[in-house]
Amino acid sequence: MAVHAPVCLKSLSSLARIVTACLFVALVAGCSSTGKVDPTAGWTAEHLYSQAKEDMSSGHWEEARKNLEALEARYPFGIYAQQSLIDQAYVNWKDEEPEQAKAAIDRFMQQYPNHPGTDYMLYLKGMITFTPPSAILSNITQQDPSERDPKGLRESYEAFTQLIKRYPDSRYTPDARKRAAWLVNTIAENEVHVAQYYYERGAYVAAANRAQKVVTDFEGAPIVEKALYIMVISYDKLHLDKLRDDAKRVLDKNFPNSKYYKQGLKDPGNPWNPVNWL
Repeated sequence: MAVHAPVCLKSLSSLARIVTACLFVALVAGCSSTGKVDPTAGWTAEHLYSQAKEDMSSGHWEEARKNLEALEARYPFGIYAQQSLIDQAYVNWKDEEPEQAKAAIDRFMQQYPNHPGTDYMLYLKGMITFTPPSAILSNITQQDPSERDPKGLRESYEAFTQLIKRYPDSRYTPDARKRAAWLVNTIAENEVHVAQYYYERGAYVAAANRAQKVVTDFEGAPIVEKALYIMVISYDKLHLDKLRDDAKRVLDKNFPNSKYYKQGLKDPGNPWNPVNWL
């Protein structure tokens, strides 16, 4: 009795090829239907930059950032790449992405140290961390002055100072001078807050040292008056009479009849401050 094969091997091979082809077609179709196609593929540098500028004008920061980043990646050389970094810094600043903005500025200054737009980038770097602290929120949260981080204010001050020194005739320098002056006073006040915090908790050595730093580093700032007073009362608590008398002599010479002798460390509150209603 003859034995026959149950299935033709040739037919099996053909069937396998057909199934494989179908699976491949289905896979490709699925990828094409779910994958995202870059609409800017093939765009020139000029086209990408033109679209980014349009997005910036409309306040579409995310779209502008994507186009500027694509421009920098695809066309890393030339005038458009340089302008792309400048605009990336601005876009990220406006979109409240300070770290990305600073990263763009750093890349720009490393790659193009002598670029005519460096003065603007230094000004923008100062603006990124130029955020006045809120005294009201600080009072509500009862935040310890020693926990306040003046790092951002110092970074801002350093950027503005660098701009003033390197580009005294820049159109951004006059405004940078005003902001730098404000920052000096604000940083000095922060240091005095910390000194007062230490004094009120009995850390008199730390209070005196912090106040001394203000007197030394921020000569001419109005808050120096309070710093000198903290030195006087801190040395008094430590029974360091000579240091106390020296500090008092300087205080009386520069601020005759200082208000702190009468009111102490507590500055009078503003009656219109909502915090005082609580």
